[in-house]
Amino acid sequence: MEVNALPNYDMSDNPTNCCPRFNPDGWDDQELHFKDKLFVKVKTRSLFHIPINMGLVFPKTLAAIEKAHAMSEDNFIVLSHDPSAWTSEHYFSVNHDVPNQEMIHLSGDYFTHVFEGPYKNAPKWEKEMEAIVKQQGRQAGKTYFFYTTCPKCAKFYGKNYLVAVTELQKQ
Repeated sequence: MEVNALPNYDMSDNPTNCCPRFNPDGWDDQELHFKDKLFVKVKTRSLFHIPINMGLVFPKTLAAIEKAHAMSEDNFIVLSHDPSAWTSEHYFSVNHDVPNQEMIHLSGDYFTHVFEGPYKNAPKWEKEMEAIVKQQGRQAGKTYFFYTTCPKCAKFYGKNYLVAVTELQKQ
């Protein structure tokens, strides 16, 4: 896959008018290569890894991105990582700076794997990702999750897909 490109994510298939229906084709077991890929970084509060204020932070962040015309529907992802049981970090891919938002760049090689099931399995899936990467003769770095739908939309679609995106450490 070319640098900073993502697999296809059809945002037009959206019968809920909330989260688009996720099609896992093209997302499973892919390598992503980022070079200074631009993201808006936000934090949410958690209680033992359960989000408390995500429902307030995400719409506000998406509104800022839309107002700045910084969303690329052909190249969009939100990567989430829990540095602690009390805080989550979320990285919204954008195509240029968004005023009044923290901007960061990610560079490196990443490996993806699609999982389906309840969000509570994320810690187990993170360990599975480490094993998958190790089987490839590589070393896993930080793992992010792309939560493809909110709980309400996952119930509507009957599937709850998560994409693990694990950084591949340099050897």
